[in-house]
Amino acid sequence: MNLTRHGFGAAPIGNLFSALTDEEAFAAVDAAWDSGIRLFDTAPHYGLGLSERRLGAALRERPREEFVVSTKVGRLLVPNSDGSRDDHAFRDDQGFDVPATHKRVWDFSRDGVRRSLEESMERLGLDTIDIALIHDPDDHWKEAVSEAYPALAELRDQGVVKAIGAGMNQWQMLADFVRETDIDVVLLAGRYTLLDQSGAAELLPLCVERGVSVLAGGVFNSGLLATHDPSGTFNYAPAPPELLERAREMARVCERHGVTLPQAAMAFPLRHPAVKSVVIGMRSAAEVEQNMTLAAHPIPDALWPDLLPPA
Repeated sequence: MNLTRHGFGAAPIGNLFSALTDEEAFAAVDAAWDSGIRLFDTAPHYGLGLSERRLGAALRERPREEFVVSTKVGRLLVPNSDGSRDDHAFRDDQGFDVPATHKRVWDFSRDGVRRSLEESMERLGLDTIDIALIHDPDDHWKEAVSEAYPALAELRDQGVVKAIGAGMNQWQMLADFVRETDIDVVLLAGRYTLLDQSGAAELLPLCVERGVSVLAGGVFNSGLLATHDPSGTFNYAPAPPELLERAREMARVCERHGVTLPQAAMAFPLRHPAVKSVVIGMRSAAEVEQNMTLAAHPIPDALWPDLLPPA
């Protein structure tokens, strides 16, 4: 599968943290396409299906053979009679700004996986899924490996999906998947970044050995590395002072080499042979254009030993 070096993370167009109009979401996807991005990552979790619906609508007139769509299984969307807002996301006080028409139900069973993909394909308006990922099975290893994985492998054999894998915010269980199953790809979020390289020692070499492609997500660690003047959150929580200072020192090193911090954050994972694409969550055409303009500028090799000296 031909993966572009950068992918479009579609959680923000599912109204992550704040609402967008359909037109704003479509403009972000159009800008990604115009910049050369052909990998689009979404999930039922993102806005209770809103991300998938918007992404499918935005791509509907594009040639199907020219783009790759990744979506996920593990959370079924079940109609909710309670009309309250949806506030379930990475932290209790953060969420997707959508009406709670449905609720999420964990389900890694064979039937749950098949139902999830059928519903995703309906929302996306697609007959096949390029990449199907087991989504956040942190507390569900047994069911994920004994039911979800075989179900996806069967669908891969049938041609319903082209590639299968898992997507998580930890590397340890992803390494278990690579060792114990025949997956094609992992989405590693936030664990191979300028500030957190915990996935490098074990998972990435294992992926090279087994021929598993790595999609690097969360390269800004939820915001701290997203601007040249670091501030905000690290892994969806307020950044500790020592980590904030470390990021600011990195920005000063980047500046000496004529590079911005987000530019280095996007480029860093791609230096590893296991990493095939960096998936970046972007919520507007302006964000896409800004990030892709930065990504297009070459980075001097001399930056890396100064930025990340040997431990």
